[in-house]
Amino acid sequence: MEVTALSVGKSVLNGALGYAKSTIAEEVALQLGVQRDQVFIRDELEMMQSFLMATHEEKDEHMVITTWVKQVRDVAYDVEDCLQDFAVRLEKQSWWRIPRTLLDRHRVAKQMKDLRAKVEDVSQRNLRYGIIKSSKVKTAADKFSMAGTATMFGIEEARREQDKAKVDLVQLISRKNEDLRVIAVWGTSDVLRETSIVKRAFDDPKMCNKFQCRAWVKLMHPFDPIEFLQGIIRQFYIYSLRGAGEIRVTMGAEVLQKMRKMKADDLAQEFKGHLNDKSYLIVLTDLSTIEEWNQIVACFPNNREGSRIIVCTEHVEVASLLCFGKEGGVPEHMQLSVDHSLYAFCEKVFGKITDLDDQYPELVEEAKLILRKCNGLPLAIVTIGGFLAKQPKSPMEWRKLNEHISAELEMNPEIGMIRTVLLKSYDGLPYHLKSCFLYLSIFPEDHSISRKRLVRRWTAEGYSSEVRGKSAEEIADSYFMELIDRSMILPFKASFGSTKGIDSCQVHDLIREISISKSMEENLVFRLEDCSVINTQGTMRHLVISSNWEGDQSEFENTVDLSRVRSLTVFGKWRSFFISDKMRSLRVLDLEGSSGLADHHLGQIGKFLHLKYLSLRGSNDVSYLPDSFGDLRQLETLDIRDTNIMMLPKTITKLRKLRHLHAGRKLTYVHEPEYIEKCLNLHACCAALPSFMLGLNGASVIPRGTRKLKALQTLRVVHLAWGNAVLQEIKKLTQLRKLGVVGINKENGPEFCTTISNLKRLESLSVQSDGEQGLHECLDGIHFPPKNLQSLKLNGVLVKLPKWIGSLHNLVKLKLRGTKLLDLNAAIQVLGNLPNLAILRLWWNSFQGGELHFQSGAFRNLMVLEFWELWGTELVNFDDGATPKLELLRIRYYSGISVTDFFGLEFLPSIKEVRLNIYFIPNMRNPYMDAILIGVDHEAKFKEDLRVQLARNPNQPILKFE
Repeated sequence: MEVTALSVGKSVLNGALGYAKSTIAEEVALQLGVQRDQVFIRDELEMMQSFLMATHEEKDEHMVITTWVKQVRDVAYDVEDCLQDFAVRLEKQSWWRIPRTLLDRHRVAKQMKDLRAKVEDVSQRNLRYGIIKSSKVKTAADKFSMAGTATMFGIEEARREQDKAKVDLVQLISRKNEDLRVIAVWGTSDVLRETSIVKRAFDDPKMCNKFQCRAWVKLMHPFDPIEFLQGIIRQFYIYSLRGAGEIRVTMGAEVLQKMRKMKADDLAQEFKGHLNDKSYLIVLTDLSTIEEWNQIVACFPNNREGSRIIVCTEHVEVASLLCFGKEGGVPEHMQLSVDHSLYAFCEKVFGKITDLDDQYPELVEEAKLILRKCNGLPLAIVTIGGFLAKQPKSPMEWRKLNEHISAELEMNPEIGMIRTVLLKSYDGLPYHLKSCFLYLSIFPEDHSISRKRLVRRWTAEGYSSEVRGKSAEEIADSYFMELIDRSMILPFKASFGSTKGIDSCQVHDLIREISISKSMEENLVFRLEDCSVINTQGTMRHLVISSNWEGDQSEFENTVDLSRVRSLTVFGKWRSFFISDKMRSLRVLDLEGSSGLADHHLGQIGKFLHLKYLSLRGSNDVSYLPDSFGDLRQLETLDIRDTNIMMLPKTITKLRKLRHLHAGRKLTYVHEPEYIEKCLNLHACCAALPSFMLGLNGASVIPRGTRKLKALQTLRVVHLAWGNAVLQEIKKLTQLRKLGVVGINKENGPEFCTTISNLKRLESLSVQSDGEQGLHECLDGIHFPPKNLQSLKLNGVLVKLPKWIGSLHNLVKLKLRGTKLLDLNAAIQVLGNLPNLAILRLWWNSFQGGELHFQSGAFRNLMVLEFWELWGTELVNFDDGATPKLELLRIRYYSGISVTDFFGLEFLPSIKEVRLNIYFIPNMRNPYMDAILIGVDHEAKFKEDLRVQLARNPNQPILKFE
């Protein structure tokens, strides 16, 4: 708890100090005549920050420090809120507010005096009680833990797939990472014998060539450092001198002879010197205690040569503590599969392999819930299985464990090891990542968390700041990847094909319990849910209203101090009393996916002057934004996707700090299954009707003056069909990186091409035009396409691919929909030569008739290829040597409608998976579809043909039906 308090305190203090030292704060202080107080507060906060740094180094865990740190944190929050409030109100000043300003000056001066007194009192408390002592020197093990990373690989439960595990272990060892990494392997002595997976990976030719020094050492007990080092150096020469000449063998023998005469310190120096500029692979077997490891790890330098240490142990606790060290974790790709998880769990509970469906059918559902919480984590499976082995085998007992897993982790000593190990992983996070991690407790269990949503919320909360030219958002994005690398969050499985690799994440259920527990301890996040205990024990900063909370307004207002709430997140049903004018410090209002929000609920939105992030995404009953919206001068992100807001208010042009504007609705078409469902839904049909009648087709209209939003980086989806005036506005937004437009035609096409050529920073472009004319000849005038364009979506009739597409050397993702390209070979040749194209989506008549021929040597970096409803395209053919890196192929078509034949799947050298998506549309018939209806026999033949081709592929790719 103390470590958490320190880290969160440091994070908060950094934000407050950064603001107190900023030029904005100095200007505010100057205008209000409180410069001396501002300077004093700034200096005191800086001193407190130094004290906290010393405390964190010392790791001195007692309640006095914890109490003082919490007091520092609260004062820092007050300082930041107060200074920002002054700054925001000064921005709104005008001549007619001068009398009010004079009255404010006295109030401000008093508040600053009070703040100064608070800061001074907290600072004096440290001196009065001697809270912070001198920092201690880090141990060698601490230094190593901060430099290296660790991974646990559960072997025993995966023994039935040793060949596959061997490949996985080799891949894990070979993974690109310059830092020294530790791989902890646990299992019985039989599994860890020299013929095991580890030995075969160690002897793999790739490993022999990759590492300059290799050693396999069995640890002796008691541990002798000199004998240990001598044994490793001896191994180095054994493996490096195989096949060497007589001279090298003689030199090696002389070194070993000299080494035997060295003292321990000299030997350690000689050992480190030998490894200093070399990559090494070390396998250590029979490690039995963490104390042994602490002695061993101090011997190895982290020389950033991509070295690896594999530690084999029979003790799961030791392996877990290694992998959940300062920077440890269990990577998602090394977790146990569902089958192996059940196998390991049953073996631990019943002492033998047991078929639950046959022998204990009443326990099946509870077992599935337990395994879902364990999520493939070997330590959790083995520990919880061992605990249940001693309990009655009844559904009621297992249900109790499922319902109270958080309390059991904290209070039950038999499964407390899981919490201990997970806490060690959490405690090893640097302080800036601790706050980011605790923030994840806002989201529900099993929730897929959007990367962009999370990063932009972190930025709005002040968890990141600009560093050496990198924006605060870029820094926050690097925090996301750090948490992924440390396996504190898991990549969401459905994010395959993102330009960034990972576009969403989830939190392991057991790790989430840790984040909830810690965030509650720190009064950071409070969740209003069905089982809430109405006792916040202090000021809460982030309020979450869960979908199952059924409380009333009185209970809501008495739960937390709303004046200190910085973020409000609502899941489920919205109620009018959730927003209060007491929320003066609100920075984040996230209502994405909530139901029941209507226009009149946004009447007082303009009062939240500190708001930086606002999401109304998915609120179908919201059709306009009030004019008071223009008062949100600090707003950076506005997400109104999938609402019915068609016209943005004129006052939006006052939001000069706005960086991301997401508007528009998801479009559906008459040939899509979703269209039928929406037609049957009267509410959805009425909601979409105004947009359809106005010809906006799911896009929004921006007002005149949008060009003033100079900070804007994202603008989508905007309608252009009402003239060139909109394009004149967009052309001035030179910081734009992502743009989505609808309504391109021959009249505005030339101006659009000029606009795109002017947006030099553009990285993502989405263009749509409906009707028979579509995009035909509308895009040919782009003579200077943005060099950094990475994502391009073209929706509408093209007939011919624009020439400039062939010059997009940085393009990673391309989607064509309804383009009806005629010259298939010419188009495929152009696309096949794009050097960085990794994702290609060909949807709904993107090509018109004929054969798509993927020739040898084309699409060198393509990894994801999708074909959706290619009506009229008869054949897709892959030559041997085409798409050498293709891993995922997705095919979608309608049941009973003509499908495209595929040939050459056996030639795809990297293919891992083919996903087949068949839509069944009952009672949908029209003359066009009647003309292409086919029999069930042809459909079955198509599936069988895919199976046969994939069976001939050496990779043995999987065929999945979605």
